[in-house]
Amino acid sequence: MAIPRTIDITSPKAQQILAGVRSVFLEMGYEGASTDKLARAAGVSKGTLYNYFPDKETLFIAFVEAECRKQAGLIFTVKNQSADIETVLREIAHNYVKIGPSSFVQGIYRLALAEATRFPALARTFYDSGPDLASRRMVQLLAGAVAKGELEIDDLDMATHQFAQLCKADLFEKCLFQVKLSVTSEEIERIANSAVDVFLRAYRAKKPVESATSIRD
Repeated sequence: MAIPRTIDITSPKAQQILAGVRSVFLEMGYEGASTDKLARAAGVSKGTLYNYFPDKETLFIAFVEAECRKQAGLIFTVKNQSADIETVLREIAHNYVKIGPSSFVQGIYRLALAEATRFPALARTFYDSGPDLASRRMVQLLAGAVAKGELEIDDLDMATHQFAQLCKADLFEKCLFQVKLSVTSEEIERIANSAVDVFLRAYRAKKPVESATSIRD
């Protein structure tokens, strides 16, 4: 389900509503979040809520899409986009590993999984605006590095998914299933650096072997 084009989710009031309903949706899910609770959390009347979002389903989709795009943007926030690919990858990996175990990302991930069967539009929105958006941006980044001769990759899509899975190593599922309730900066650095090290061992461009200089008398 797409958000109707007549809805301007960038308006201050729409942004207020989306920010306000965050905790209600994450805590109660789609079914448990009544319109009364959503309006109260957003600090608006039900009439105002419906003026911006015609029904709860539209509001839910808009909320998930906005939050997923925001998190994907944070992952690709780096100091210098024109730096060498290793530097850029290490920043992205650090962002990825740091964001993944956060209570908010874990909450919206669980929410999407819990509602996926009865609300497939949500699952598709979550995938398109979250994992798939991040993958598309990563493919562009890797393609640029290949063009510069920094990386050698035959299958950009596969390499992109491999990088994401390397960044999820150890911590993501432990946090998802609440086996681990907190993460240290040392753990984040260890996994992020390991992910990039493994990725570069597989895809860093091989330096040409210099031919031996012939010795002349």
